[in-house]
Amino acid sequence: MTVQPSDPKELSLLDASTRFNVVRAIDQNFRRLTLGLAISVGLILIWIAYSLLVIALPAIQAFGLGFLFDSTWDPVKNIYGALPHIYGTVMSSILALIFAVPLGVGVAIFLTENFLKQNILQPIAFTIELLAAVPSVVYGLWGLFVFLPAIKPLLQGLNRSFGWIPFFSTEPGGRQLFGASLVLAIMILPTIIAISRDTLTSLPPKLRQGAYGLGATRWETITRVLLPAALSGIIGSIMLALGRALGETMALTMLVGNANKVNVSWLSPASTLASLIANQFGEASGLQKSSLFYEALILMVLTLLVNVLAQALVSRFQQVE
Repeated sequence: MTVQPSDPKELSLLDASTRFNVVRAIDQNFRRLTLGLAISVGLILIWIAYSLLVIALPAIQAFGLGFLFDSTWDPVKNIYGALPHIYGTVMSSILALIFAVPLGVGVAIFLTENFLKQNILQPIAFTIELLAAVPSVVYGLWGLFVFLPAIKPLLQGLNRSFGWIPFFSTEPGGRQLFGASLVLAIMILPTIIAISRDTLTSLPPKLRQGAYGLGATRWETITRVLLPAALSGIIGSIMLALGRALGETMALTMLVGNANKVNVSWLSPASTLASLIANQFGEASGLQKSSLFYEALILMVLTLLVNVLAQALVSRFQQVE
């Protein structure tokens, strides 16, 4: 027979003990759940990598690491190399970052430092966020029929004025690496702006107040106080944008030209890992299909390396802070 406590204090202690046990049980179950979810994500990643590796194995056995440095892609002779596509992927992403990073960080500063009234800044911020919702195929169509024809006179001017530089040594065609990289820069802008803006907004107000109290101008406050304090978040946004750029498929398939050779000139057609897979996978079979999976594996390794590098850089800057 259970004896019920008659003293209100005893009842209160019993209730507190019961609540503590319930909360502890919930906490333990929640930890198990989150641990299981984290492990499942890792297992899915391993599963994907293993699946790619199994299908790519014939190409790996046939070409080895020489696949990374060979420029030949000949389905008739069953000779394949990924160098032009790796070059196009990396170069288009770097060019996109060169244009997107200064613009993205600048817009983030503009949106957080009250250069205009909030009722004006909010619609601007909302419009920028809408850029992330536009499908990549729409960017590809817009770039192909509107953007590239509009900037063709500018590209021709670059060729005439700086044709002695290898990067601008060819006459710009309808599809080329440089124009595709500019569209790619527009596509990754929302990522840089959104994360950089959130990082700058989350900084303690005392940083601004202290800088102004010491007599710093707005420019000095931004460049010497706010940007160094927010550097880890900005670096993280750049690395996420780089990962997005490396994996872009549809827009670059439509814009880059899909030329299976290394062209030093940015005004010439090029090819990327993702665009080659999108173009040829539907008709591929045998060793060609295996080679495409080999390229997919290379692309996955590239994006993983970018994410690991991003985590390392962010951790390092956070320790410095």
